[in-house]
Amino acid sequence: MATRIHLCGRLVAEVDGRRVEQLLPGRQGRLLFAYLVLGRHRPLRRDELARALWEDEPPAAAASALSALLSKLRRVVPLEGRSEVRVALPTEAWIDVEAVGEALHRAEGAVARRDWRGAWGPARVAQHIAARELLPGETAGWLAPPRRRLAEAYQRALELAAQACLAIGGSELATAERAARTLVEVAPYRESGHRLLMEALDRRGSRAEALRVYDELRRRLRDELGVAPSPATQELHRALLG
Repeated sequence: MATRIHLCGRLVAEVDGRRVEQLLPGRQGRLLFAYLVLGRHRPLRRDELARALWEDEPPAAAASALSALLSKLRRVVPLEGRSEVRVALPTEAWIDVEAVGEALHRAEGAVARRDWRGAWGPARVAQHIAARELLPGETAGWLAPPRRRLAEAYQRALELAAQACLAIGGSELATAERAARTLVEVAPYRESGHRLLMEALDRRGSRAEALRVYDELRRRLRDELGVAPSPATQELHRALLG
């Protein structure tokens, strides 16, 4: 039976082939479920779970409130332990946040082997998952680190996708340009995005626009950071001029 959990974008939870997201006990139940899923490879102490739910403002009877919430959650998903709790998901369960890391690992390996078509698929998988926010609308402080990791994974996936599409060429040059433009938009100081965009534009016959991308980057770095483009970016600029 399938176990698939989506924490990025709209919450979807299918456990042993049964959709359960609508059965989770309210907003706090969904938040607790997500915390348990993200930490599923280790038992979680009850005081840690309480901090995840209420941070520095626990209710007067936090221990009782947590016990009641865990009791309701046990009716929906398999939980193990009492003083330390973990969600008992199958080893082969598919969790979208974990799938991002696994896809990036496969894409990185394929790029190292110069297997560009082998890199394309997993890079795009990581890109599409990581583009969605983790538990949108929630403001819990513990979400900040995994959201930062997802943002970095998204940027790396865009890099790998653009790099693979440039190497494949043909109709994939348009995909390379789109990925590079998105990377420039979400990480304007990450020069790799500008270089990939310059290469994609040049390969598509728009060398003048590629040079304009460099000039915009140069001005941004000068005016906002007081630095010049990196040697790698300057080298690409010289090659385009030549």
